[in-house]
Amino acid sequence: MLRKSGAGWRLAAAVVLAALSTGFSPSGVEAKGPVPAAEVSTISVAALPEQGRHMVRLIYQGGPFKYDKDGSVFGNRERILPAKNRGYYREYTVRTPGERSRGARRIVCGGFVPTTPDACYYTDDHYASFRRIAQ
Repeated sequence: MLRKSGAGWRLAAAVVLAALSTGFSPSGVEAKGPVPAAEVSTISVAALPEQGRHMVRLIYQGGPFKYDKDGSVFGNRERILPAKNRGYYREYTVRTPGERSRGARRIVCGGFVPTTPDACYYTDDHYASFRRIAQ
């Protein structure tokens, strides 16, 4: 244990700063940062699963949606999508056949008018990755 001597604290601080500057993460988990738009791959509406194509149509029609969470604000906590103000993104469930819960598939759309989104993104791994839906 270090005493409160000036040299001991300076040494401890230097060790911590050196570890952090080399990319050391004490938890072993690296924080994700925003992915530049050029690095987000795309998927065409035609390439979406049938349930995804159906959800795209419902989004532009304004519903009706099956799940209460559909159309709710998506917080972008993963910071994979471009940074926007809270309330910009909304999430929608893409049903998975045979799945009893909402499953992992979602469409997240950005824009302030839900029926005319600026951009939509598809994830089939519950927000671990996204592909921009090319219209």
